[in-house]
Amino acid sequence: MAAATDVMSNRKPYHHNAYEFVFDALRYTQDMLDRGRLQEGMSEESAHISGGELLEGIRLMALERYGLMTQSVFASWGVNTTEDFGKIVFDLIERGEMKKTERDSLSDFCNVYDFQEAFNRDYLIDVSEAFKGNR
Repeated sequence: MAAATDVMSNRKPYHHNAYEFVFDALRYTQDMLDRGRLQEGMSEESAHISGGELLEGIRLMALERYGLMTQSVFASWGVNTTEDFGKIVFDLIERGEMKKTERDSLSDFCNVYDFQEAFNRDYLIDVSEAFKGNR
């Protein structure tokens, strides 16, 4: 029992909302790539979402949900890098809540994008709807 406790204490703690967000982002990415459900004749391999694809889905969904607050929301969950999302994914895999292929590894999530650039630098606020009635 002590060994299991030591292993758990070495894990970086992430808020439970981060885990829920990863599941939501997986569904979002599956829908975005039209790989949501296994269809007849489709292999699990062809329906699989890679680490890079999931991170892009995470980026897009986060910008839709949280906009310029994305980095603050993620930081409150203990998530500060793309590798943190990889650690969450592999924790879920270890628990049997997600699956992986032989090609998947934690390194797929390392240094994929910088949060400052991905969530702040190129963020555009669409004001087109705000000023429609003023013309």
